[in-house]
Formats: sequence, C-alpha cells, structure tokens
Amino acid sequence: MSDGATAPGPADPAAASARGAHGRARVAIVGMPNTGKSTFFNRLTGARARIGNWPGVTVDLLSSPVILGAQAVEVVDLPGVYDLHGYSDDERVVRHFLEQNPVSLLVVIANATQLDRQLALPLQLKDLGLPLVLLLNMEDEARKLGIEVDAATLSRELAMPVVLMSAKHGLGCANATRAMEGALRGSVPRRASPAALAADDSLEARLDALVDRAVRLPVHAPPGLTVRLDRVLLHPWLGLPLFLGAMWLVFEAVYTLGAPLQDGVAAALEWLKGVALLPLTAGVAPALRSFLEEGVYDGLGTVASFLPILVLFFLMLGLVEDSGYLARAAFLMDAFMARLGLDGRSFVMQLMGFGCNVPALMGTRVMRSRGLRLLTMLTIPFSLCSARLQVFVFLTTAIFSSKMAPVVLFSLYLLSFAAAFLTALLYRRRLVSDEPLLLELPPYRAPSLRQMWVRAWSEVSHFLREATGFIVLGVVLVWLLTHYPFDVPAAGPETLAGRLAAWTHPLFAPLGFDSLLSVSLLFGFVAKEIVLGAMAVIYGAGEGSLGGVMADRLTAVQAYSFMLFVLLYTPCLSTVAVLRQESRSWRFTALAVAWPLALAWLASFAFYQGATALLGD
Repeated sequence: MSDGATAPGPADPAAASARGAHGRARVAIVGMPNTGKSTFFNRLTGARARIGNWPGVTVDLLSSPVILGAQAVEVVDLPGVYDLHGYSDDERVVRHFLEQNPVSLLVVIANATQLDRQLALPLQLKDLGLPLVLLLNMEDEARKLGIEVDAATLSRELAMPVVLMSAKHGLGCANATRAMEGALRGSVPRRASPAALAADDSLEARLDALVDRAVRLPVHAPPGLTVRLDRVLLHPWLGLPLFLGAMWLVFEAVYTLGAPLQDGVAAALEWLKGVALLPLTAGVAPALRSFLEEGVYDGLGTVASFLPILVLFFLMLGLVEDSGYLARAAFLMDAFMARLGLDGRSFVMQLMGFGCNVPALMGTRVMRSRGLRLLTMLTIPFSLCSARLQVFVFLTTAIFSSKMAPVVLFSLYLLSFAAAFLTALLYRRRLVSDEPLLLELPPYRAPSLRQMWVRAWSEVSHFLREATGFIVLGVVLVWLLTHYPFDVPAAGPETLAGRLAAWTHPLFAPLGFDSLLSVSLLFGFVAKEIVLGAMAVIYGAGEGSLGGVMADRLTAVQAYSFMLFVLLYTPCLSTVAVLRQESRSWRFTALAVAWPLALAWLASFAFYQGATALLGD
C-alpha cells in the first residue's frame, strides 16, 4: 500500500491575508457512518470538544480548537451521511452547514475496505469547489483483507491529497495532519455554492471508472473473523440469548471490579471530612455547620463515591459498542421491533439512552418518518440512564447481597426494555411508519483502550457538567426542607419536608415508600441526579453511612418497588425540554410526561402489593 499524500502548492501571501480577514480557519470533518470519523476527531482534538450552535443548522455540532502547523484552527465534526444530496435530517444539516458557514478545508473520512461505495461522497464534495483532503481510514483492515489501494493514483485522479491511515491505532495520522496543514496554507474560507450542491448527473459513471483504475480487489475476499463470528452471534435462535449473556457479563464485571473502588472512594471522602472539613467548621454557627457537613458535603460525597462504577459501566459499554457488536444487536432486534412499529435503529437509541436520554432523543433525527421518530422518542425515556444508574447501584449494594446485586440491576435493565416495548405496542397504531431500515454491519474490531477510556470519561464528565448544578441546588433545597424551621428536630414532622411527606403519603404509601423517601422523588422530577443526594440529606447520613441507614429502613421488597418507580416515572426536565424541541408538540410532550408517571405508579403498586401478599410481609 502507498500511504503518501500529494502536497499543495506554495502558500500565497495574498490568499493567506484574505483568509486571515475572515478570522480563524475552520476545518469540517465529514464522512459516511461507521468510517471512524469520530475516532479521528477525538484523536485530533484530544477529546476537548464543545457543543455549539451554527448559522443555518437546526442541531448542535461538536467543535474544538486545535493548532495545525502555526495557526489556530476550529475543527467541526459533521454528522455521518451516505449522500450529500439526500433528504434525511443529517444530510440537510451537512448541506446547510456548508452553505451557511465559511469553511477553509473539508476533511473527508472514508473506509478503505469499502471504496467502491465510499468514494461517492468525496466526488460529490469535490464539486462544491472547497479545498479537500481525503483520509482513507482502517487501512490495517484493508491490508488484512488483501485490498490494495493506490493512494497516489487516487490523489492524481481526484486532484486532492489522499492519505491512508488507521485512526484507532494512530497509524498514518501524522501524515494526515501534515496533509491538512498543507491544504490550509493559502486556503480562503468560503461557503459552498447551492448550485453546486444540486449537480449530480455524472457521479455514478465517474465512480465506476475511478474504482476500476485505482482499486484492486481480490477475486475471493477471505471470510475472516467477522464472517465466522456472525455465523454464531447472528444465529436466529442463539443470537439474542448470546447478546443478553454478554450484557449480563458486563454487569457482573462492573460490580466485581467496582465495589472495591467504590469503598475506597467512600473511605477517602470520610477521611477528608474528618481531617479537613470538621476542623474548619468547628467554630461556625450550628445551622451553618449542619448545612456544610450534612447538606453539601454528605450530599455531594454520596454521589461522588459511585463515580468509579459509572466509569466502569461506560468502559464496558464502549467495549460492546466499539467492537461492532452493538450494530448486530440492532440487526437481531429489527424483526421484533418491526412488530412494535419500530425498527433496529430504535433499539440502538434505547441502548444510547443508557448514557443519557437527551442525545438518544436527538439521535432520532436520522429517521425520516415522523411517526417512527415520535414513537421512538416516547420509548427512549424508559432507558436506564446514568443518573438512575447511580441510584440503583447504591440501593442494590446497600440492600442486596453481592450475588443478588447484579441480578437485581440486570432485571431493571430488562424491565426498562419491557416498558419501552409495552409503550410501543400501545401507541404503534397512533404513530405509524412504513420507513424501511438500511443498516450497515461494520466488521468486528478489537477496541482501543485509549478510545474506550476517552468515551467513558467523556460520558462521566458530561454527566458531572450537566448534573453538578442540579445536584448542588437539590442538596441545598432538600437541606432547607428538612431543617426549616430551625427550632424543630431535623427531618421531623414539623419541618417543611415532614409536612410535604404527610401530604404525599396517601399517594406513595400503597407502593411501600417511607414517607420521607417520597420527598426525594419530588426532586427527581427536576433531575434524577438529585435523588441520591436528597436521600443523604433527608436521613442525615454521610457517604459512608447512608447505605446502613437505608438497609435498616427498607426491606428488599420496598427497595425494589422504589427502584421500579424511579426507573419508570416522569423524565427529568432536560429530557422534557428536548422532547418538546424535537416533537414540536406540547400535546406529545404532555403524553411523554403523564404516561411514564402512570405506568410507574401502577407497576410499583402491582409489585409491592403482590410481593407483600406472596411473602406475607
């Protein structure tokens, strides 16, 4: 394989001056799905991306400032698209971005193992008249398959730099960066012409001729590991049980590896409280000392002690996703999901919701049918997001044995899917779609530890950034509710929390909830992140003692009923806001709030009353 790149001509000072007049250079990364575009973006930017709004674009896009050569450059990660001239939401986003925003350079990422299909997009982009660099990713996989790519011929025929690389392993990335630096010299930021975006007459003939000249495929592609694995993992009878078994192993690994880390963090926080916080607050007023120690520190400390388990969970989920197995799960589930009025993409969005419901809801934009989008959006809030996960990890660890805890957590994941499937079954006739599914299965790959860590830390840091404000506000409010008036016992019946608990007791008593425990649920309407911190403040327990307090106050049946309610009831305010934004319907948003609340109450009531009658407790 040739991995060189053609270099552009010498820099033109006049052009450079014109470029400078337009401000910082902008590089847009574009490519088809599953080409490693995001992997290259993360490697190039060091995962320092931020989300921003752009003129002419209805969604937020990731961007990051980087230094290329001697100049500051803004790199923007555009959505993956198969065709520049299609009419899906992602295709519109890319077109409108290029029409409305000046771009100094387009970096096109293509899969080197599929150039007969991948080269269509760079040919379309070339017609826009913008400077381009073509990066042929996964060159290591192409080599193993016996595919030879003549980068020099492609570069000459396309009149643009072409570089072979592997973004996952970092091979050829230095060459890619140098090609980008060279293409940026003398580049003037400009918008794509709308007329050029409409021209597509001779693309197919040009594509066939180009592949014939530059790509040599083996007569028989070797079956490889992917084919052999798919014979088993995509088996019509064995495929789904094997996937569920793989997810079971994920939960086992999270608990086995995470419990010692969790205990270590809790012990460190308790030690820090004793040596640093208590001496500092020894001389302050009792009310302020209680607020700082029992409110802010204990509330935030309880949340912080579960961060190691969250990191492990997202590491394991990244392992499943980056290996290519997640796409197989969508394929396996497509036939079943079709009976519910959904498709395999809906199942993938459910899995994306494990991290956060908000990006999963925004991901439904790839669906062209409004009925399919709305039905999928109605089911996504049942996904067990990271905010709910910390509540469940805490309660399962505190109430259940080490052997039962993974079973309980796994059952909650299964129930989250059951609730989503039930919702789809009930509403499929009102939200109808006949859009076909186009799903591409990537080859199996050994995930990169670096990329897994970047993904896991990105998810957890996003959770912390979005949740910290809610958590602090929630802890402060809960402390005030449980301590005001200040002349009565904390969390007693005469406090605001006690009065609120008495008012809500008739609603939650049939579900087996402690009267004060129901107060934490009210804060969960704002954000599920607050629930755990609220429990710490309500019961006056720190990060090291809250588990023991809850084990004394809750039976296993009560704890499971509580977790079932938290799993299903009304999504948080940020999710509700995105539901309204994406659906553009207050009526649909009201349904998305009321239905989960009703289902949560009915499910918890049925479980608690049934289990109590069965066990005689």
